[in-house]
Amino acid sequence: MLLSIIVLDSVGVGELPDAEAFGDRGAHTLNHTLAAAPVALPNLSRLGLGRVPTVHTSAHTVLPDVPVSGGHGRMREVSPGKDTSTGHWEFMGVQLQHAFQVFPQGFPARIMAAFDAATGRGHLCNAVYSGTDVIRDFGEEHRQTGFPIVYTSADSVFQIAAREDVVPLETLYAWCQAARDLLQGEDAVARVIARPFRGAFPFERANEHRRDFSLEPPRTVLDALKDAGCAVVGIGKIPDIYAHRGFTEEIHTDDNADGTAKTIARIRQAAQDGTHGLIFTNLVDFDSKFGHRRDPHGYSACLAAFDTALPDILAALPQDGALLVISDHGNDPTWRGTDHTREHGLLLTSRPGGAAVDLGERATFADVGATAARALGAAWDGPGEEFWTQIA
Repeated sequence: MLLSIIVLDSVGVGELPDAEAFGDRGAHTLNHTLAAAPVALPNLSRLGLGRVPTVHTSAHTVLPDVPVSGGHGRMREVSPGKDTSTGHWEFMGVQLQHAFQVFPQGFPARIMAAFDAATGRGHLCNAVYSGTDVIRDFGEEHRQTGFPIVYTSADSVFQIAAREDVVPLETLYAWCQAARDLLQGEDAVARVIARPFRGAFPFERANEHRRDFSLEPPRTVLDALKDAGCAVVGIGKIPDIYAHRGFTEEIHTDDNADGTAKTIARIRQAAQDGTHGLIFTNLVDFDSKFGHRRDPHGYSACLAAFDTALPDILAALPQDGALLVISDHGNDPTWRGTDHTREHGLLLTSRPGGAAVDLGERATFADVGATAARALGAAWDGPGEEFWTQIA
């Protein structure tokens, strides 16, 4: 049995009941993106995208009348947050009681003094900032001084930007690990992120060399799968999000196209070898390149590219395989600001020869992990209600 889970990072499908508390009442990443920049999504429509609650259909985007042969629904996030770590941890059975620490005024002087001591240099910025704006505004000073650019966002992140020809990647990664070691306990952030950049003003992020240094989660379904002898393959930033725990194999990717190609190749290899396990992929470009930059046209093109690749993904699945297409939060590119949006997660499923199945409104993202455990025969008694028996 082979299960492939693909996260369309930030492709939210409508506000959560508590969206008002996050300033996101009315957000809907998918609907608003396609209204602003229509593209046809015929293959996602055949999985049931048009039957997901609140998703709008039209003759030009999500097709209303195509035959549906997949499971379809959406999921509620119960953990208090709208960031990558919160959503992904909940997928695999970790429901947070308290949100990760955030620093909307920048990091306290005591933290930055300890960080400066660890790097042997000063620092620049230390404020909430857009990732592209911060290198534009501080890149030249960084080039002259060699000081790392430290910034954060509405998420629980400590981000370090450095130009690749000023600070070697291994040095940048070492600085990130030093920050990760500092940011524990009451100062813990979910992720420390290496943000290398290159080029001439206004500079360009080197996203293929990004690295995330995450807090280590409690026990997850990934641990249960690995303990049960399953292959657990993480593709893209997935292993980073879980602090590299619970995996038997990790595959780095440069962008969505690379991540999709490597996912297809790994599914084909697994089908040929008879691998029993999970292939877990994150496609981050929706979020990092288009959501935060409030670019609905780029976001739509990204959706269309995945839709075009979907038949090849499905064709690669073995006869006993299954695909889950999900999302971890929203990032409505038509919304104010540059932050994520508090939205339901997408849920689409497919099995060779499968039929249409209404999976409804799931009570928690943790249903994904419970389903993976059930499908692959691993013991899991944590949160989540499996839907494997509905789609199998």
